[in-house]
Amino acid sequence: MVDDYQQFILNIKKKTGIDLALYKEAQMKRRLVSLYEKKGFKSFQDFFNAISKDKELLNEFLDRMTINVSEFYRNNKRWNVLEQQLLPKMLQRNKRLKIWSAACSTGEEPYTIAMIMSKFMPLSQVQILATDIDDNVIARAKVGMYPERSLNEVPEDMKRKYFTQDGSFFKVSDEIKKTVTFKKHNLLADSFGGPFDLIVCRNVLIYFTEEAKDILYKKFSNALNKDGIFFVGSTEQIFNPSLYDFETEDTFFYRKK
Repeated sequence: MVDDYQQFILNIKKKTGIDLALYKEAQMKRRLVSLYEKKGFKSFQDFFNAISKDKELLNEFLDRMTINVSEFYRNNKRWNVLEQQLLPKMLQRNKRLKIWSAACSTGEEPYTIAMIMSKFMPLSQVQILATDIDDNVIARAKVGMYPERSLNEVPEDMKRKYFTQDGSFFKVSDEIKKTVTFKKHNLLADSFGGPFDLIVCRNVLIYFTEEAKDILYKKFSNALNKDGIFFVGSTEQIFNPSLYDFETEDTFFYRKK
C-alpha cells in the first residue's frame, strides 16, 4: 500500500507538474507536516483535498515548498569576484551578455546582477531573464519592495542610487526593474532555452536529491555558451565539475568548456 506522503507526491505531480520525489524527503516532509498541522489537517490526504479546492492554500503550499530566503548581494565577496574578475573578461568577448537568474525567488538576485551590470554599461542595454516556480514570489519580485534587512549587503552608493525609502520598506528603481523579465519556470520539468553567457542559481540545489542535482547540472551545462559561467550558492560546490563539461573558474563559479 502506498503511504500517505507517497500518495501526496503522486497527487501533487498530477495537479501541478511538480515532482516532490526529487526533493530531499526528510526536509520536505517536515516542512509540509508543520504547514498542514498549523492549518488543522490530520494527514497529507486531508491536506491535498483542501489544496484541490482552495487556491490560496495551494499558493501557501507552493510558498512553503520553495524556501524563499533571499537578500541583495548575498555572500558579498562572491559578487565582488563576479564584478571585478569575471565580468570584465566576459564583456571583452561579448558586449551583450545573455543572463539568467534561475529560481530567483523575490527578485533580489536578478536586481543585484542589474546593479553590478550598471557599472559596465547603460541599464538600457542590460537584459536579464529571471524565473521561479512560485507565482507569489514572482508577483512580489515585480513589485520590488523590500524590508531593510534585505539591503544589509548593498553597497552604500548603490543603495542611494537605486532605492527609495517608503516607510520601513525600500523600493527598487524602475530603471533597474526594467532590465529584468520575470517568468514562471519549473527547473525539473521545463526546458532551459539559452544559450546563456551567465547563469546564476544559488541556494536552491541544496534542497534537491543527488539524482535531481545530476539532472540539473547537465541541463545548466547544456544551456551555457562555451566559456559561459555558472554561479552557485556558497554551500553548493560541485565536486566533479568535469562530469558536466565545467572547469572551476573560482570558488562557486564554473566555466563551460
